[in-house]
Amino acid sequence: MSQAVMDAMIKNMDKGVQSLKAELAKMRTGRASTALVDTVHVDYYGSSMPLNQVANVTTPDARTIQIAPWEAGMTGAIEKAIHAANIGLTPQNDGKLVRINVPAMTEERRKELVKLVKKIGEETKVAVRNHRRDANEELKKQEKAKALSEDQAKKAMEQVQKKTDEKVAEVDKIILAKEKEILTV
Repeated sequence: MSQAVMDAMIKNMDKGVQSLKAELAKMRTGRASTALVDTVHVDYYGSSMPLNQVANVTTPDARTIQIAPWEAGMTGAIEKAIHAANIGLTPQNDGKLVRINVPAMTEERRKELVKLVKKIGEETKVAVRNHRRDANEELKKQEKAKALSEDQAKKAMEQVQKKTDEKVAEVDKIILAKEKEILTV
């Protein structure tokens, strides 16, 4: 019974950590990343398609994102979609390829991003702790309903705390790595 509670809690915590990683991947650093254009959708013959399904998106160097459409006539639509996505990047269309130069960030902007990363990380830690609280409440209910003995409930709560500490440490590690990436010039 307590194992089911533990499995559900771990699953929810893992979802939170994965969500954090996805959120941070979209965040712009000083380097070009294909994740910066993951949210861009292109009008492809009347339907909205993700950019990576109508073109090959690469980063030939640290400051450039290169988009090679699979159909030559799509460069204009891709350029328009990038402008419409409002991601703060300006595409350049040469007829065959669309290139995006990622400008270097100012020190002030880097510090703002670090604050934002810390805020997002703190929100993730709060979510992890909320999952801990939910699991502990469920264990207390089971103990009250005599589905678990007092010792079993105590042991399960200790396991819940141990797993929570591991997930919080994992979040800290992810945040630290992203901060380092942002502050690297």
